Amino acid sequence: MSNPLRDDSVSILTRGYDFGARIWRRVRPDARSAPMRLLGDEALFVRGAEGVDLFYDERRIARHGAMPAIVQETLFGHGSVHSLDRDEHRHRKATFVDVAYEDAQVARLLPMLAREWQTELDAWADGTSRRSAYDAAVGALGRSIMRWAGLPGTPAAKTRWSARLAQIVDGFGAPYSPAFLFAWLNRNWSDRHAQRLIEAVRSGALAAEDGTALHEWAWHRDRDGELLPPGLAGVELQNSIRPMVAVARFVAFAAKELHERPEWRARIASETAERGELVGGPIATAFAQEIRRTAPFVPMLPGWAIDDVELDGRRVPAGGRVVLDILGTNTDEDSWERPEEFDPERFIGVDDYEALRAFIPHGGAGVSTGHRCPGEKLAIAGLAAGIAAMSDPRVTILGSGLGVSRRRLPTKPASGGRVRAADAPARCPFH
Repeated sequence: MSNPLRDDSVSILTRGYDFGARIWRRVRPDARSAPMRLLGDEALFVRGAEGVDLFYDERRIARHGAMPAIVQETLFGHGSVHSLDRDEHRHRKATFVDVAYEDAQVARLLPMLAREWQTELDAWADGTSRRSAYDAAVGALGRSIMRWAGLPGTPAAKTRWSARLAQIVDGFGAPYSPAFLFAWLNRNWSDRHAQRLIEAVRSGALAAEDGTALHEWAWHRDRDGELLPPGLAGVELQNSIRPMVAVARFVAFAAKELHERPEWRARIASETAERGELVGGPIATAFAQEIRRTAPFVPMLPGWAIDDVELDGRRVPAGGRVVLDILGTNTDEDSWERPEEFDPERFIGVDDYEALRAFIPHGGAGVSTGHRCPGEKLAIAGLAAGIAAMSDPRVTILGSGLGVSRRRLPTKPASGGRVRAADAPARCPFH
């Protein structure tokens, strides 16, 4: 295995998204596994379809306790589905599948996305908004998903909670910075707020429509038939809405790629005009999928080896860690043609993206049986609608501030993607 005196944990903080490339230099170019040491434990770094198959095999890999508590508690919440395994995980996950994965649930969200993104687009176009693509997406996606989830409150209140959820996502991976403190504070506020909503539904003070996330988590029962504690139900309610807010980071990356590829902006604008709506465009969706493939979000995921595990001639003993290289798998040379190129054409006509074993921006394996995110279709719809809005010829995307720090976890273009009215007068470049 790796040098017992060298622990790779600090390298995650110092190298960020380039951490994986450093590990792979230890082995041959086509290797599916590489030795490493993480938090004092022997570990195996894996990638590609073979790595995905191993990592999501519940007979060999467990997730409970593998994620550092400082990340688990801040991002996902205490006791959330992300920390569960086997039957307990499948039982809790089934409610997420019912709430978010069914096509009817996606269809219910689409008009909400269309309305909110149209509002942001019109404000950009008439010059009344100078919000970045990221900030606009936090609001549009947050208001949409909260209304879809059956949550009460004015649009302004939903926007404020969305900003809190976005800050949780922004700070969870930076424990060395003030952003982590703000993430922890917003986590506590959000937990209390979500718990009060659950308690209000259970007491009858707040009506929750059948089929919404609010209703389903208020009345979800565990495998023993008991209602979840209201705090835990509130955690899972947040896990039904926060991932959509996190998609705002992909929207910022989309602004960068659209700015650099005006031919794609033109194609998407033409498609949107022809269809007469911002949602559901196949070209915009293909562009969204390529953003999800290439834009770094979470670089890796950890698990525990239940038994001795071997892949590609390398082993890790029971109790060691197995770490899936998310970014390295999405850009793996053995799994993708020209993986280093940004090319949405690769997703044109691809309806069953879940069948692409090495396409894991939101986790891998089956939605019902594995850890693939059940809200992935919602996320794609929200991102594609944002891409359509930013491709409108009435607006332009500025080229300044589009640099990306590969050390910061999670990252995005520095400015968030500045979107302005296409006919806006020039301003001082320092403002």
